[in-house]
Amino acid sequence: MSTIQKLIKEIHMLKPIPRIAGQILTIIEDPNSSIADIAEIVLYDPSTTANLLKICNSAYFGQSREIDSVRDAISFLGIDQMVDLILLHGGAENLTKSQEGYGLHEGELWRQAVASALIAKDLSEKKGISRQKHIIFTAALLKDIGKVILDRFVSDSFEKISFQVEKKGLSFREAEKKIIGVDHAELGGLVAKIWKFSPKMIFIISNHHMSDQKAHEDIETSIVYLADTICMMMGIGGGSDGLAYRFHQDILDKLGVNPSDLQEIIMRFGENMQKVEELIQAV
Repeated sequence: MSTIQKLIKEIHMLKPIPRIAGQILTIIEDPNSSIADIAEIVLYDPSTTANLLKICNSAYFGQSREIDSVRDAISFLGIDQMVDLILLHGGAENLTKSQEGYGLHEGELWRQAVASALIAKDLSEKKGISRQKHIIFTAALLKDIGKVILDRFVSDSFEKISFQVEKKGLSFREAEKKIIGVDHAELGGLVAKIWKFSPKMIFIISNHHMSDQKAHEDIETSIVYLADTICMMMGIGGGSDGLAYRFHQDILDKLGVNPSDLQEIIMRFGENMQKVEELIQAV
């Protein structure tokens, strides 16, 4: 069995994101859909209902009164935040385990995923991209799903990959591709395809390190890349590969983000890290 065949087999062993998360993503991408469409499917999903109520009543929100119905939860959260929480919960199970090949302890990949998603959402709102913000949020959350599959192969080949990075000047992604035959972003795109995500989601996840020149012209992919880069700058979920990626100044220029903007984002997000930790625990 070839390496690619082994990897595809492991993809099929991953627990897919909950059906409701996929339904919500489909609704969001439909220009004819409405908030009522999302609320309706949530009302009839017991598992999602239970989880939403748990989160609403967690320390993250610090509610003085108990939220005990879906309608109360929707009223309290608002539809945007409710969608984000459902999507967060959808990604949690696959991303919380340790990734030894990438030097990430238990929970570190998940922390980086949540941080990236929240920063990406912040950036998309600042750029006025309202319709696509949940797509950007989810792509940022799941961008490293390929690492979950590739981890064992990276661990087995770590010395060879490190040699390519340190001695040959390749990025970690490029070294993965050369040594293993596939990189984690490309593999993440394959996971997204098997999970029947939209072509847009597949493209963003596959190119979140800007490997395809077309990605440099795509604002959604650029935002996810920048959110990931900001997390690395903050030391969130860097692991053994965190600093071994290429920096693309042209993305900052195209998004109109200057050093002071970056500093502001980092400071604002740093101040809210305690709330982020509470959110991670709640989800």
